[in-house]
Amino acid sequence: MKVLLIDDHPLILTALQNVIQGMGSDVSVVGVAGARAAREALAADGAFDLVLLDLRLGDADGFDLLIELRNGWPAIPVVVVSASDRSADVIRAIDLGAMGFVPKRASNETLTEALKVVMSGGIYVPPMTMGEGDAGAPDAGRDSGGSHTWPPGMDTLRPTALANFKLTPRQTDVLGLLLRGQSNKLIARELDLSVETVKDHVAAVLRALGVNSRTQAVLAVSQMSSQGAIAPWLTRPLH
Repeated sequence: MKVLLIDDHPLILTALQNVIQGMGSDVSVVGVAGARAAREALAADGAFDLVLLDLRLGDADGFDLLIELRNGWPAIPVVVVSASDRSADVIRAIDLGAMGFVPKRASNETLTEALKVVMSGGIYVPPMTMGEGDAGAPDAGRDSGGSHTWPPGMDTLRPTALANFKLTPRQTDVLGLLLRGQSNKLIARELDLSVETVKDHVAAVLRALGVNSRTQAVLAVSQMSSQGAIAPWLTRPLH
C-alpha cells in the first residue's frame, strides 16, 4: 500500500509516517508539507492507494485541496486527519468526497483501524464529533450528562442497528452505492434501473434513516457502529 501524507507540521508528519508504516512491511509513505508538493508527487506518480490530508496547510485551504484531489484523482480515497473535530468540518469533508475523518487527538490504534476500514471499502467518521456546539470548545457536542447530541437535521436519529430500518434488498443496494458517493445516474447504471426509480429508492432510504441528505446518511450509518465505521459490505462494489 502506497500512502501520500499531506501535513505542514514536521513533527505531526513524522509521527503519522511512523504509525502508517507500522501497519505492515508492504506499506510505504510519501510525506509532503503542502498542496504544491502534493500535486507534484501525484503528477510524478499517481499510483497511490490512499491520501491522508490535513485541513490546515500553509499554502492552501484543505477543503479546496480535497475538492481538487477528488476531481483530479477520483480513484484514490482521501482520509482527512485534522486537529479539528467539529461536526461541521466532518460533514463538509464527507460531503466533498472524503472517505474518512480522523481527529489528530485519536489514538494510533484508532487511526490504524480507520485506515483499514477505508482501504477495505468502508467509510470512517469519529463517533464523538456529532455535536451541535461547534464553536471550538473542548466539550462541544456534549450535554450535561456527557452524552453526544446530533447536529441540526439529525436530531430525531439515534444509533441503532441497520436491520431495524427494514430496508428492502434493493434499497440496501442503493444505500451502499449512495455511501460510495455515486450519483443517481451512476446508481441507475450499476443496478440497471431507471433514474426515476433510483430517486424513489434514495428518497425511501433517507426517509427510513430519518435524514434529509446523502451526507447525513453517511454520518448516520457511521454512528450505528461504536467505532464510527461504515461496514465495508455496504460500500463494496456489487460486481
